[in-house]
Amino acid sequence: MKKRLFVKGNEAIAMGALEAGCRFYFGYPITPQNDIPEYMAREMPKIGGTFIQAESEVAAINMVLGAGAAGGRVMTSSSGPGISLKAEGMSFMAGSEVPAVIVNIQRPGPGLGGIDVSQGDYFQAVKGAGHGGYHLIVLAPHSVQELYDLTMLAFDLADCYRIPALILGDAMLGQMKEALLPHAYQRPADLAAKDWAVTGKRGRTKGNTIKSLYLGDGELEAHNWHLHAKYDLLKAREIRCETAGLEDAELILTAFGGAARIVKTAVAMARKQGLRVGLIRPITLFPFPAGVYREATGRTPKVLCVELNNGQMVEDVRLSSDPRADVRFYGRPGGTGSLPNPEEIFEQICKHYKD
Repeated sequence: MKKRLFVKGNEAIAMGALEAGCRFYFGYPITPQNDIPEYMAREMPKIGGTFIQAESEVAAINMVLGAGAAGGRVMTSSSGPGISLKAEGMSFMAGSEVPAVIVNIQRPGPGLGGIDVSQGDYFQAVKGAGHGGYHLIVLAPHSVQELYDLTMLAFDLADCYRIPALILGDAMLGQMKEALLPHAYQRPADLAAKDWAVTGKRGRTKGNTIKSLYLGDGELEAHNWHLHAKYDLLKAREIRCETAGLEDAELILTAFGGAARIVKTAVAMARKQGLRVGLIRPITLFPFPAGVYREATGRTPKVLCVELNNGQMVEDVRLSSDPRADVRFYGRPGGTGSLPNPEEIFEQICKHYKD
């Protein structure tokens, strides 16, 4: 039986990736995610893996594209401005159906912003960071254990659907330490072999081709409908969400990632005071758990969305909720001193509960 470890969130991501069979990492330093490449640089050579600190984020994501196209389990990580630089490569990967895992430990923005806690990259993550109307699989952990577990899941989902998967963390989760129970990776029994990968002929008369350029009549339209069908399949099969107290709730709070930790404590405080408050925490931000919101707000039409930004996920909450629902927002945009405490959120619960 493995012992619990006291682990930093960024290191938990790296540990989960190596356990899941990641043997290629390409990245470039940026705070607050630097523990990930530091860990990979130290540990990958020990297991025969490949670590390269690229000359830029642009170079790194194209190395990821190459290793993923060859069938390797590959990961990169960065933060806000670095993810922006990777956007073109991410779009190429989505268009070429190349699986990989991308980690964004968010920092405040826009521009260089700062190195504190923020959730300002929600739009960037769930709407597609680059051009062409594509989607990534987006997972939003809220604990060190989930950073470990969901990184493993991200590799499986990426391979299963041939779509890049993104772990959307934040500086609080990446830099905090808490207990982690490591466990062995279990490869899904139905995960198909990568017979599409570019590995040379190997006895075949013709090698595989991976591309995102379609110039023939109707080819690109057909390809985009093919990608769209996979996104619909994800919505049908892969939604993950945590809920609590919805049965008797008079007010629903919703939050993702690091903000959800604060909200959970505030909801517990409210319940102790006799306030019937429920919780919805999306774990998959794409596919978004729209049906959960629609059903819950059909019974409880008042929702308070809490985010560490100026209001981003709240738009998807409004689109997903019952048309009669009253969806409200409370947020702090990130930066030094802008992280709310549970007491602050409890005050907002009291305010909106009575109103």
